[in-house]
Amino acid sequence: METTSLEMIHTIPKDKKIILFDGVCNLCNNAVNYVIEHDKGDTFVFASLQSEIGKHLMQERHIDPTSIDSIVMIDPGVAYYQKSTAALEIAKDLTGGYSWLKHFLFLPEVLRDGVYDVIAKNRYKWFGKKESCMIPSPELKSKFLD
Repeated sequence: METTSLEMIHTIPKDKKIILFDGVCNLCNNAVNYVIEHDKGDTFVFASLQSEIGKHLMQERHIDPTSIDSIVMIDPGVAYYQKSTAALEIAKDLTGGYSWLKHFLFLPEVLRDGVYDVIAKNRYKWFGKKESCMIPSPELKSKFLD
């Protein structure tokens, strides 16, 4: 059975930040696992860019899905962020070693995104790619939007 837009909207929590990620990218999947482990405030939920809800959320924000191949972080009612800004905004809410990355927000976005784009362009070559999107374990299922 196909999910309607209205049904999909009801599954999106209004009090959570949403991370859209490349579901077949090993680097991205490892990053999602790191965020889950260090999200002590239960701030984030996740959806792959390839999923119907991921496509819906991008369309809702007028984001061209062909222009995004990495990460989007949506702060409902506030804004959405892409590329390096998304990664650094996510880091703000994490515990552990990578939370210090938030301090790089002062750098010009063009510089940060230049580095980000090099990594994004080579991520499959350097880190590998899955045949299909990751399937969360039953204990993590609530962290992923359907």
